[in-house]
Amino acid sequence: MVQYSNFDRATEVTDYFRNEANSFLALKQNFNQKSNLKNMAKLVLFLGFFGVCVLTYAEPPKLFVVLNPDNFKHYIDKFNENDNELYIQHVPNEKAWTFLTTNIPFFECPDKNIETTYYFRWWTFRKHIRQIPDGFVITEFLPNVNWSEKYNTIACAAGHHFYEGRWLRSNEFLNSYAKFWFTEGNPRMYSFWAANALWEYYNITLDSVTLDLLPDLVNNYRTWEKGWVRLGHFIGKNSDGLFSTYDDRDGMEYQISGSGKRPTINSYMYGDAVAIAKIAEKTGNKDIQKEFTLKADSLRRLVLASFWDKEVHFFKTRSGENDQLADVRELQGYTPWYVNLPPQGMGYDKAWEYIKRSDVFDAPYGLTTADQSHPRFEIRYTGHECLWNGPVWPFSTSITLTALANLLNNYKQDIVTKTEFFNQFVKYSRSHQFVDDHGNIFPWIDENMNPYTGDWISRTRLKVWENGTWSEGKGGAERGKDYNHSTYCNNLIADLIGIREQEDKSLVINPLVPDNTWDWFCLDGVRYKGKNITVLYDRFGTKYNRGTGLMVFVNGLMKAKSEKIERIKVEL
Repeated sequence: MVQYSNFDRATEVTDYFRNEANSFLALKQNFNQKSNLKNMAKLVLFLGFFGVCVLTYAEPPKLFVVLNPDNFKHYIDKFNENDNELYIQHVPNEKAWTFLTTNIPFFECPDKNIETTYYFRWWTFRKHIRQIPDGFVITEFLPNVNWSEKYNTIACAAGHHFYEGRWLRSNEFLNSYAKFWFTEGNPRMYSFWAANALWEYYNITLDSVTLDLLPDLVNNYRTWEKGWVRLGHFIGKNSDGLFSTYDDRDGMEYQISGSGKRPTINSYMYGDAVAIAKIAEKTGNKDIQKEFTLKADSLRRLVLASFWDKEVHFFKTRSGENDQLADVRELQGYTPWYVNLPPQGMGYDKAWEYIKRSDVFDAPYGLTTADQSHPRFEIRYTGHECLWNGPVWPFSTSITLTALANLLNNYKQDIVTKTEFFNQFVKYSRSHQFVDDHGNIFPWIDENMNPYTGDWISRTRLKVWENGTWSEGKGGAERGKDYNHSTYCNNLIADLIGIREQEDKSLVINPLVPDNTWDWFCLDGVRYKGKNITVLYDRFGTKYNRGTGLMVFVNGLMKAKSEKIERIKVEL
């Protein structure tokens, strides 16, 4: 029997069978219409040849070169066993394992908390795939909430959905979701870095949906530029060229800095302009490419000139009340690095000093949304259930981790190292838990978290909100459970293990695992530009028995190797 570990060859075989099957159908139709000996002979010869091919190519190619998915099934079984499945969408718990084995990369490392959280976040992500008449959407909340729009969609976390979901093997879900936003959805309901996210999706999948949506992405950007008023707040491009929004529409309500010209929306719009220019270049639209390159360059200069506080070395909001820089450092100040906006070598990297300080952003359960030393920093259990004036916010944490990974990969600086990234990623992983009244600990993701105790603040409050129980007006029972408002798997795949997508036919691997931290790890079955990628590290060569050091496999064949954890570039 001929065996194929090469994924490309397997694709060729699949295409061959598809073509032969079509030929067979055409031949059969012709035979029915013209029953003659010549066509009969062709049919007999084809069936005989097809049968030989089936026997020859019967064994499917291996998607996983090193890891056996069955060794991780216990995680999914345990999640299902402990779950109160209140809201069921396209993939119920009983089908979760089948879905995951055919769609996600598998991962193994010595830190079982990270390993558990990785599979837990994929397990929760598939819960949010919702089938609609024309395809699929990805939801933020599982229960229907009254502030959502069609099919319970909310644009606020849609960028996260594309960053996370781009690692699924099937493009069906995100392709449909992308089209939805520009046919039935409202991509301007909240801040949403649509073009940037779709460009990132394209660089992994090479799917043409991103290119096809160029006219919609251009129109979306121009509508943002025109602006509109919502509840007395102007949202859009001001006469000075900067974009305004209010904190609620930025997914960061009740912030100390309030509404106005914010680093977030301006970074997103910069990222979108850059992405649109690149999509236009890919499609040969030179006019749009030039237009949006100029827009990106102009906005970048404005962000650097308008938001950077030279005294404290940080990007801040300009207040909507007086157009002055706010007197508070907030975690959103790292968003410019999420889209690689700051230039290198001009001192902007000094902002990252604060991520290491326990009196500013660093807390036992993660990164606080506001400077802990500010007099208005607050962790309280009164008023609105979601306050971003202090609590940990996974939405913002995951953006900051990606921004930090971008800094470590794309900039030369000596402020932070991969140790800072790793430590914050470990905290983020360990925050994914819930302790019940009996002291049992379960994997969990919800809304806002107390940075000192790990309590999910909104859940604690909402479960007794109305007459001692959940309020339907607030989203009903367990509103925030399995909340899909951040990334985690993308932070592990692209940042921690370091699968850094490139715009050409290459791949860079740059793990942010500090030296002498783990003796081994493996990420297996990553789909990248039509290839099957495996990254493993085995310090002593005894875990996977494939040699020592860092190794990169493409379609089952080793393409690069280093004795230590370091940056590797692979030509595909």
